[in-house]
Amino acid sequence: MAEILNQIVQVGGTTAMQKPTAPSVLIEWMDAHQGRNGWHVAETPEKQIVGFQYFEPNKKLPIEACDIASFVRIGAVKMGIGTGLFEATKIAARNAGYRWINATIRADKKGGLAYYASLGFEIWRLDCDVPLSDGTLVDRISKRFTL
Repeated sequence: MAEILNQIVQVGGTTAMQKPTAPSVLIEWMDAHQGRNGWHVAETPEKQIVGFQYFEPNKKLPIEACDIASFVRIGAVKMGIGTGLFEATKIAARNAGYRWINATIRADKKGGLAYYASLGFEIWRLDCDVPLSDGTLVDRISKRFTL
């Protein structure tokens, strides 16, 4: 999963993350919020991970809402991977007690905006001029999916 994420970060422009992430950091993320988070992976028949998605609580959201993040291996987008992952995420988020899911996407990330719209997410908030770690200002669109 770190390999997929780091390739996306290296290409740039599609995630707010700008620095590589070590596998140990992903393990820490998984261990945080036990019972209130969930992780799903998509694999090929040969067991190669081609995408992953997770949800977790966010202090900036009400307790009945969680954040979602989705990552698909470069070259494997538009193959139904994200849609399949979201089917599992919806069930798990509901079972964790959430009533809605928030996705916050860079306004210049057309693919991510289209992906979440195709799943039924609707815009509920816009944050302008949010600084990335390098100081670059980007707008962020938050979309909501009611479970």
